[in-house]
Amino acid sequence: MAATPTHFSVSHDPFSSTSLLNLQTQAIFGPNHSLKTTQLRIPASFRRKATNLQVMASGKTPGLTQEANGVAIDRQNNTDVFDDMKQRFLAFKKLKYMDDFEHYKNLADAQAPKFLVIACADSRVCPSAVLGFQPGDAFTVRNIANLVPPYESGPTETKAALEFSVNTLNVENILVIGHSRCGGIQALMKMEDEGDSRSFIHNWVVVGKKAKESTKAVASNLHFDHQCQHCEKASINHSLERLLGYPWIEEKVRQGSLSLHGGYYNFVDCTFEKWTVDYAASRGKKKEGSGIAVKDRSVWS
Repeated sequence: MAATPTHFSVSHDPFSSTSLLNLQTQAIFGPNHSLKTTQLRIPASFRRKATNLQVMASGKTPGLTQEANGVAIDRQNNTDVFDDMKQRFLAFKKLKYMDDFEHYKNLADAQAPKFLVIACADSRVCPSAVLGFQPGDAFTVRNIANLVPPYESGPTETKAALEFSVNTLNVENILVIGHSRCGGIQALMKMEDEGDSRSFIHNWVVVGKKAKESTKAVASNLHFDHQCQHCEKASINHSLERLLGYPWIEEKVRQGSLSLHGGYYNFVDCTFEKWTVDYAASRGKKKEGSGIAVKDRSVWS
């Protein structure tokens, strides 16, 4: 006896999650079974797959949908941020790690970065994203307001990073990167001289007090925002000057095996300004107590 073909009622959208569910239900319970009388628990993974099928079938990409490793991720509907992170990691492994396996295998044995980067912890100014550093390119330390503490002060993670990268990794360049609308610099500029000694922020940004004083000396008549912008750049140069106060850093700079650079990332108009410390000229300015001299200044826009 020939089997009677089963007829399915399918909506005009063959990839909708409801249509797929209708197909599954009719195949299991028969064509006359109604979804309304059956309580089914649909796994979240199935719903996500159905949504992804619909996206691929329509050829449209929602505004907040990313595709990583061939999987569409809808951030609006994804309640677990680590699902998104997982897909980005798998995309990195497939598209970068496996593609350049020998490089990553060598990195597993040792690192030999050319740069030490001192940047702000601000989430908007990741050096790798902005300047394209790849794994193995830059030993990076990030702190509030990208400050370099004086050599004479107590131990900090920034000073440990300086010691390790310069004396053990033998980096050839130190790049201090500041940026626009820096919250750490704003806190410094607003801070009263006495401040709150119990505040971790106060006890850290006070490291930039000299930059604040030099800004007030020349820009006190400007709007507060412009004072902060001036201080953001002044602070970079004061940090570069402080680096020369570390004996083993100055020795390498004097020998020519280490160069010091400043950078300023303006994320409002997406420009990057870069300059290099002129050590020979800075020695004369140091005797005068007037900061450092710079050269090779350029703006990338």
